[in-house]
Amino acid sequence: MVGKSSSGRTERLTSRVLVTGAAGFIGSHVVDHCLSAGMHVVATDDLSGGFRANVAPRAEWIEGDLREAEFVSSLWAGGRFDAVYHLAAYAAEGLSHFIRAYNYRTNLEASVNLINQAVLGQTSRFVFTSSIAVYGAGQVPMSEDMVPRPEDPYGISKYAVELDLAAAHKMFGLEYTIFRPHNVYGERQNIADPYRNVIGIFLNNALRGEPMPVFGDGLQTRAFSHVDDVAPIIARAPAVIESANAVYNIGADTPYSILELAEEIGRAVGVQPVLTHLPPRNEVLHAFSDHGKVRAAFDPPEPLDLKTGIQRMAAWVLEQGARDPIEFAGQIEIDRDLPPSWVRRTQRPADGYPSTDA
Repeated sequence: MVGKSSSGRTERLTSRVLVTGAAGFIGSHVVDHCLSAGMHVVATDDLSGGFRANVAPRAEWIEGDLREAEFVSSLWAGGRFDAVYHLAAYAAEGLSHFIRAYNYRTNLEASVNLINQAVLGQTSRFVFTSSIAVYGAGQVPMSEDMVPRPEDPYGISKYAVELDLAAAHKMFGLEYTIFRPHNVYGERQNIADPYRNVIGIFLNNALRGEPMPVFGDGLQTRAFSHVDDVAPIIARAPAVIESANAVYNIGADTPYSILELAEEIGRAVGVQPVLTHLPPRNEVLHAFSDHGKVRAAFDPPEPLDLKTGIQRMAAWVLEQGARDPIEFAGQIEIDRDLPPSWVRRTQRPADGYPSTDA
Protein backbone atom coordinates (compact mmCIF):
# COMPACT_ATOMS: atom_id res chain seq x y z
CA MET A 1 0.00 0.00 0.00
CA VAL A 2 1.42 3.40 -0.92
CA GLY A 3 0.60 7.03 -0.20
CA LYS A 4 2.00 10.55 -0.55
CA SER A 5 4.24 12.23 2.03
CA SER A 6 4.03 15.93 2.87
CA SER A 7 6.90 16.52 0.43
CA GLY A 8 5.01 14.80 -2.39
CA ARG A 9 7.18 11.67 -2.41
CA THR A 10 5.53 8.31 -2.93
CA GLU A 11 5.80 6.34 0.31
CA ARG A 12 4.78 2.83 1.35
CA LEU A 13 2.64 2.44 4.47
CA THR A 14 3.93 0.20 7.26
CA SER A 15 1.81 -1.28 10.05
CA ARG A 16 3.44 -3.79 12.45
CA VAL A 17 7.14 -3.35 13.29
CA LEU A 18 9.81 -4.63 15.67
CA VAL A 19 12.30 -2.24 17.30
CA THR A 20 15.36 -3.73 19.05
CA GLY A 21 17.35 -1.74 21.61
CA ALA A 22 14.02 -0.03 22.26
CA ALA A 23 14.78 0.91 25.86
CA GLY A 24 18.04 2.52 24.86
CA PHE A 25 18.78 6.00 23.63
CA ILE A 26 18.21 6.13 19.87
CA GLY A 27 15.92 3.09 19.93
CA SER A 28 13.41 4.69 22.29
CA HIS A 29 13.19 7.77 20.05
CA VAL A 30 12.64 5.56 16.98
CA VAL A 31 9.81 3.85 18.89
CA ASP A 32 8.20 7.26 19.49
CA HIS A 33 8.36 8.24 15.82
CA CYS A 34 7.02 4.88 14.66
CA LEU A 35 4.08 5.22 17.04
CA SER A 36 3.44 8.77 15.83
CA ALA A 37 3.27 7.40 12.27
CA GLY A 38 0.50 5.01 13.32
CA MET A 39 2.54 1.80 13.47
CA HIS A 40 1.97 -1.02 15.91
CA VAL A 41 5.34 -1.29 17.66
CA VAL A 42 6.76 -4.35 19.37
CA ALA A 43 9.65 -3.08 21.48
CA THR A 44 12.42 -5.33 22.80
CA ASP A 45 15.55 -4.83 24.91
CA ASP A 46 17.47 -6.80 27.54
CA LEU A 47 17.61 -3.76 29.89
CA SER A 48 21.32 -4.27 30.48
CA GLY A 49 21.91 -0.62 29.68
CA GLY A 50 18.56 0.75 28.59
CA PHE A 51 15.69 1.78 30.84
CA ARG A 52 12.13 0.46 30.72
CA ALA A 53 10.87 3.97 31.42
CA ASN A 54 12.26 5.09 28.05
CA VAL A 55 9.73 2.96 26.18
CA ALA A 56 6.42 4.63 25.35
CA PRO A 57 3.47 2.88 27.09
CA ARG A 58 1.66 2.39 23.76
CA ALA A 59 4.40 0.05 22.52
CA GLU A 60 4.06 -3.70 23.08
CA TRP A 61 6.97 -4.62 25.36
CA ILE A 62 8.97 -7.90 25.27
CA GLU A 63 12.18 -8.25 27.29
CA GLY A 64 14.96 -10.58 26.15
CA ASP A 65 18.45 -11.16 24.75
CA LEU A 66 18.99 -11.19 20.98
CA ARG A 67 22.03 -13.42 21.38
CA GLU A 68 19.58 -16.22 22.17
CA ALA A 69 18.19 -17.56 18.88
CA GLU A 70 15.13 -19.09 20.57
CA PHE A 71 14.19 -15.74 22.06
CA VAL A 72 14.54 -14.04 18.68
CA SER A 73 12.30 -16.66 17.09
CA SER A 74 9.68 -16.12 19.80
CA LEU A 75 9.34 -12.45 18.84
CA TRP A 76 7.47 -13.57 15.72
CA ALA A 77 4.90 -15.56 17.73
CA GLY A 78 2.43 -12.69 17.49
CA GLY A 79 2.64 -12.53 13.70
CA ARG A 80 4.62 -11.07 10.83
CA PHE A 81 6.53 -7.79 11.01
CA ASP A 82 6.43 -5.43 8.04
CA ALA A 83 9.74 -4.00 9.19
CA VAL A 84 12.48 -4.69 11.71
CA TYR A 85 14.46 -1.76 13.14
CA HIS A 86 17.67 -3.15 14.58
CA LEU A 87 19.27 -0.65 16.95
CA ALA A 88 20.50 -3.01 19.68
CA ALA A 89 24.31 -2.96 19.98
CA TYR A 90 27.17 -2.29 22.35
CA ALA A 91 28.62 0.77 20.65
CA ALA A 92 32.00 1.24 22.29
CA GLU A 93 34.64 1.62 19.57
CA GLY A 94 37.64 2.08 21.86
CA LEU A 95 36.66 -0.55 24.40
CA SER A 96 35.88 -3.08 21.64
CA HIS A 97 39.61 -3.77 21.21
CA PHE A 98 39.65 -5.27 24.71
CA ILE A 99 36.31 -7.14 24.58
CA ARG A 100 36.59 -8.66 21.13
CA ALA A 101 34.59 -11.87 21.68
CA TYR A 102 31.88 -10.02 23.59
CA ASN A 103 31.76 -7.42 20.83
CA TYR A 104 31.19 -10.00 18.09
CA ARG A 105 28.61 -11.97 20.08
CA THR A 106 26.64 -8.84 20.91
CA ASN A 107 26.98 -6.86 17.67
CA LEU A 108 27.35 -9.58 15.04
CA GLU A 109 25.94 -12.89 16.27
CA ALA A 110 22.82 -11.24 17.69
CA SER A 111 22.29 -9.39 14.40
CA VAL A 112 22.58 -12.61 12.41
CA ASN A 113 19.95 -14.25 14.64
CA LEU A 114 17.63 -11.37 13.81
CA ILE A 115 18.37 -11.45 10.07
CA ASN A 116 17.69 -15.20 9.97
CA GLN A 117 14.31 -14.73 11.57
CA ALA A 118 13.46 -11.75 9.38
CA VAL A 119 14.01 -13.96 6.33
CA LEU A 120 12.02 -16.86 7.78
CA GLY A 121 9.26 -14.50 8.89
CA GLN A 122 9.02 -12.78 5.48
CA THR A 123 9.79 -9.32 6.79
CA SER A 124 9.65 -6.71 4.03
CA ARG A 125 12.35 -4.30 5.25
CA PHE A 126 15.27 -4.62 7.68
CA VAL A 127 16.50 -1.25 8.94
CA PHE A 128 19.96 -1.41 10.47
CA THR A 129 21.89 1.24 12.34
CA SER A 130 25.53 0.75 11.44
CA SER A 131 28.18 3.39 12.21
CA ILE A 132 30.72 5.65 10.56
CA ALA A 133 33.22 3.44 12.41
CA VAL A 134 33.09 1.27 9.27
CA TYR A 135 35.06 3.90 7.33
CA GLY A 136 38.21 3.90 9.45
CA ALA A 137 40.78 6.70 9.35
CA GLY A 138 41.78 9.20 6.70
CA GLN A 139 38.49 9.28 4.79
CA VAL A 140 36.87 12.67 5.42
CA PRO A 141 34.34 13.77 4.62
CA MET A 142 33.09 10.19 4.71
CA SER A 143 30.80 9.31 1.81
CA GLU A 144 28.86 6.18 1.00
CA ASP A 145 30.87 5.44 -2.16
CA MET A 146 34.09 4.97 -0.16
CA VAL A 147 35.36 1.46 0.53
CA PRO A 148 35.05 0.82 4.29
CA ARG A 149 38.28 0.16 6.20
CA PRO A 150 37.20 -0.29 9.84
CA GLU A 151 40.02 -0.17 12.38
CA ASP A 152 38.36 -1.50 15.53
CA PRO A 153 36.30 -4.63 16.29
CA TYR A 154 33.14 -2.55 16.72
CA GLY A 155 33.43 -1.11 13.21
CA ILE A 156 34.34 -4.54 11.82
CA SER A 157 31.23 -6.08 13.38
CA LYS A 158 29.01 -3.36 11.95
CA TYR A 159 30.46 -3.72 8.48
CA ALA A 160 30.07 -7.50 8.66
CA VAL A 161 26.35 -7.05 9.33
CA GLU A 162 26.11 -4.67 6.36
CA LEU A 163 27.69 -7.32 4.14
CA ASP A 164 25.42 -10.02 5.54
CA LEU A 165 22.33 -7.94 4.77
CA ALA A 166 23.49 -7.51 1.18
CA ALA A 167 23.98 -11.28 0.94
CA ALA A 168 20.55 -11.96 2.47
CA HIS A 169 18.95 -9.63 -0.05
CA LYS A 170 20.68 -11.33 -2.97
CA MET A 171 19.77 -14.82 -1.77
CA PHE A 172 16.34 -14.31 -0.18
CA GLY A 173 15.10 -10.91 -1.37
CA LEU A 174 15.12 -9.29 2.09
CA GLU A 175 15.08 -5.53 1.55
CA TYR A 176 17.31 -3.48 3.83
CA THR A 177 18.17 0.11 4.64
CA ILE A 178 21.46 0.85 6.38
CA PHE A 179 22.16 4.05 8.30
CA ARG A 180 25.60 5.12 9.46
CA PRO A 181 24.93 7.60 12.28
CA HIS A 182 27.72 9.32 14.16
CA ASN A 183 28.27 10.84 17.60
CA VAL A 184 24.59 11.01 18.45
CA TYR A 185 23.61 12.77 21.67
CA GLY A 186 20.46 14.06 23.33
CA GLU A 187 17.76 13.40 25.86
CA ARG A 188 17.62 9.82 27.31
CA GLN A 189 21.29 9.15 26.63
CA ASN A 190 22.91 7.04 29.34
CA ILE A 191 25.22 9.57 30.97
CA ALA A 192 26.43 6.95 33.47
CA ASP A 193 28.44 5.14 30.78
CA PRO A 194 32.10 6.18 31.27
CA TYR A 195 33.44 4.52 28.09
CA ARG A 196 31.46 6.16 25.29
CA ASN A 197 29.35 9.19 24.39
CA VAL A 198 31.67 12.04 25.26
CA ILE A 199 28.87 14.59 25.65
CA GLY A 200 27.15 12.46 28.27
CA ILE A 201 30.45 11.89 30.09
CA PHE A 202 31.30 15.61 30.08
CA LEU A 203 27.84 16.65 31.31
CA ASN A 204 27.79 14.04 34.06
CA ASN A 205 31.27 14.98 35.25
CA ALA A 206 30.42 18.68 35.21
CA LEU A 207 27.42 18.05 37.45
CA ARG A 208 29.52 15.85 39.75
CA GLY A 209 32.23 18.51 40.02
CA GLU A 210 34.76 16.24 38.34
CA PRO A 211 37.18 17.02 35.48
CA MET A 212 36.21 16.24 31.90
CA PRO A 213 38.55 13.46 30.65
CA VAL A 214 40.24 14.24 27.31
CA PHE A 215 42.33 11.67 25.48
CA GLY A 216 45.39 13.34 24.01
CA ASP A 217 45.36 17.03 23.11
CA GLY A 218 41.60 17.29 22.52
CA LEU A 219 42.01 18.48 18.92
CA GLN A 220 40.33 15.40 17.47
CA THR A 221 37.09 16.38 15.73
CA ARG A 222 33.59 14.96 15.44
CA ALA A 223 30.32 16.19 13.94
CA PHE A 224 27.98 15.75 16.90
CA SER A 225 24.42 14.83 15.91
CA HIS A 226 21.33 15.46 18.00
CA VAL A 227 18.98 12.49 18.17
CA ASP A 228 16.24 14.52 16.49
CA ASP A 229 18.43 14.69 13.38
CA VAL A 230 18.58 10.90 13.27
CA ALA A 231 15.59 9.06 14.77
CA PRO A 232 12.81 10.51 12.54
CA ILE A 233 14.67 9.53 9.37
CA ILE A 234 15.37 6.00 10.63
CA ALA A 235 11.68 5.56 11.47
CA ARG A 236 10.61 6.66 7.97
CA ALA A 237 12.95 4.32 6.10
CA PRO A 238 10.52 1.46 5.29
CA ALA A 239 8.07 3.98 3.86
CA VAL A 240 10.61 5.55 1.50
CA ILE A 241 10.59 3.18 -1.45
CA GLU A 242 13.87 4.41 -2.93
CA SER A 243 15.71 3.67 0.31
CA ALA A 244 15.46 -0.08 -0.29
CA ASN A 245 18.91 -1.71 -0.36
CA ALA A 246 20.67 1.61 0.18
CA VAL A 247 23.25 2.90 2.65
CA TYR A 248 23.08 6.40 4.15
CA ASN A 249 25.29 8.54 6.35
CA ILE A 250 23.07 10.36 8.81
CA GLY A 251 23.72 13.18 11.26
CA ALA A 252 25.10 16.70 11.53
CA ASP A 253 27.60 18.31 9.18
CA THR A 254 29.87 20.58 11.21
CA PRO A 255 32.87 19.08 13.04
CA TYR A 256 33.98 20.41 16.42
CA SER A 257 37.06 19.60 18.45
CA ILE A 258 36.73 17.98 21.86
CA LEU A 259 38.10 21.19 23.39
CA GLU A 260 35.39 23.24 21.68
CA LEU A 261 32.80 20.75 22.90
CA ALA A 262 33.97 21.10 26.50
CA GLU A 263 33.59 24.88 26.32
CA GLU A 264 30.06 24.57 24.90
CA ILE A 265 29.04 22.16 27.65
CA GLY A 266 30.52 24.44 30.31
CA ARG A 267 28.41 27.32 29.03
CA ALA A 268 25.27 25.17 28.96
CA VAL A 269 25.54 24.17 32.63
CA GLY A 270 27.15 27.40 33.87
CA VAL A 271 30.56 26.09 34.90
CA GLN A 272 34.13 26.70 33.80
CA PRO A 273 35.19 23.37 32.31
CA VAL A 274 38.11 21.67 34.03
CA LEU A 275 39.92 19.18 31.81
CA THR A 276 42.18 16.30 32.64
CA HIS A 277 44.34 15.22 29.70
CA LEU A 278 44.88 11.47 29.45
CA PRO A 279 47.28 9.59 27.18
CA PRO A 280 46.04 9.36 23.57
CA ARG A 281 44.11 6.21 22.75
CA ASN A 282 43.86 4.29 19.50
CA GLU A 283 41.07 6.14 17.71
CA VAL A 284 40.23 7.89 14.45
CA LEU A 285 41.26 11.52 14.94
CA HIS A 286 38.84 13.22 12.54
CA ALA A 287 35.40 11.90 11.63
CA PHE A 288 32.61 13.69 9.80
CA SER A 289 30.38 12.70 6.90
CA ASP A 290 28.80 13.88 3.69
CA HIS A 291 24.98 13.74 3.91
CA GLY A 292 23.95 14.58 0.36
CA LYS A 293 22.55 11.12 -0.29
CA VAL A 294 20.21 11.02 2.70
CA ARG A 295 19.02 14.56 1.99
CA ALA A 296 18.10 13.63 -1.57
CA ALA A 297 16.07 10.61 -0.43
CA PHE A 298 14.44 11.93 2.76
CA ASP A 299 14.51 15.74 2.47
CA PRO A 300 15.08 16.24 6.23
CA PRO A 301 15.16 19.66 7.94
CA GLU A 302 18.49 21.30 8.67
CA PRO A 303 20.39 19.64 11.54
CA LEU A 304 20.08 21.17 14.98
CA ASP A 305 23.05 23.39 15.76
CA LEU A 306 25.39 22.18 18.50
CA LYS A 307 24.68 25.04 20.91
CA THR A 308 20.91 24.47 20.83
CA GLY A 309 21.27 20.70 21.02
CA ILE A 310 23.65 20.85 23.99
CA GLN A 311 21.34 23.29 25.79
CA ARG A 312 18.40 20.91 25.30
CA MET A 313 20.34 17.91 26.55
CA ALA A 314 21.82 19.89 29.45
CA ALA A 315 18.32 20.94 30.57
CA TRP A 316 17.27 17.28 30.57
CA VAL A 317 20.41 16.20 32.46
CA LEU A 318 19.95 18.94 35.06
CA GLU A 319 16.39 17.75 35.59
CA GLN A 320 17.49 14.10 35.90
CA GLY A 321 20.55 14.82 38.02
CA ALA A 322 24.05 13.37 37.93
CA ARG A 323 24.58 9.61 37.97
CA ASP A 324 27.30 7.40 39.39
CA PRO A 325 29.34 5.90 36.53
CA ILE A 326 28.40 2.30 35.75
CA GLU A 327 31.41 0.08 35.18
CA PHE A 328 31.61 -2.43 32.34
CA ALA A 329 30.03 -5.53 33.86
CA GLY A 330 31.48 -8.08 31.47
CA GLN A 331 34.89 -9.68 31.39
CA ILE A 332 37.80 -7.74 29.92
CA GLU A 333 39.43 -10.24 27.56
CA ILE A 334 42.68 -8.37 26.88
CA ASP A 335 44.13 -6.03 29.50
CA ARG A 336 47.30 -5.23 27.55
CA ASP A 337 47.45 -1.51 26.56
CA LEU A 338 44.11 -0.82 28.25
CA PRO A 339 43.89 2.96 28.83
CA PRO A 340 44.92 3.61 32.45
CA SER A 341 41.74 5.56 33.20
CA TRP A 342 39.68 2.48 32.28
CA VAL A 343 41.63 -0.07 34.32
CA ARG A 344 39.92 0.72 37.62
CA ARG A 345 36.51 0.59 35.94
CA THR A 346 36.94 -2.72 34.15
CA GLN A 347 39.01 -5.08 36.27
CA ARG A 348 36.27 -6.76 38.24
CA PRO A 349 34.52 -10.15 38.16
CA ALA A 350 32.08 -10.71 35.30
CA ASP A 351 28.52 -10.43 36.56
CA GLY A 352 26.51 -9.65 33.47
CA TYR A 353 26.63 -7.71 30.25
CA PRO A 354 26.16 -4.05 29.42
CA SER A 355 23.85 -2.19 27.12
CA THR A 356 22.22 -3.13 23.87
CA ASP A 357 21.91 0.50 22.83
CA ALA A 358 22.98 1.62 19.36
